[in-house]
Amino acid sequence: MPPEPVIAADSADLVAALVEAGQTVATAESLTAGLLGATIAGIPGASAVLRGGLIVYATDLKNSLAGVSADTLATDGPVAASTAEQLAVGARRRCEADWGIGLTGVAGPDPQDGKPVGTVFLGIAGPQSTEVLRLKLSGDRWTIRVGAVRAAVAELVRSVRGE
Repeated sequence: MPPEPVIAADSADLVAALVEAGQTVATAESLTAGLLGATIAGIPGASAVLRGGLIVYATDLKNSLAGVSADTLATDGPVAASTAEQLAVGARRRCEADWGIGLTGVAGPDPQDGKPVGTVFLGIAGPQSTEVLRLKLSGDRWTIRVGAVRAAVAELVRSVRGE
């Protein structure tokens, strides 16, 4: 399915904000499996700001590709605030970007590791700090994944602009 018009408009704002700031972004995506990176790449001019992304759907790849510590994965699990934070930091470092976004969560149809469907953790690692947001989304798998992308784009626009 193509990105919804609202996501495309927000993504255009994101690309414009990054271009204006002279900054770049990279992603480490679990539940969205590359949807965020593909959404950003769909905007003309994205090549100036999108460094790349890591699809780390499998738990072991969160460690080996994105640098999430094995201790974090063993203690907190793949769907956790600490995991999202380390995914964001890992994307930023591994892709040498100014900003890193980490997304992990449960798209359904079943709960995972005691986390209900719709639980999403969004990590944003920037030049000055890292933050993590917990989202509670509803709907089917596609709706939850699109909602996670929408939230990631909106939060990164806010962060880049210092809002």
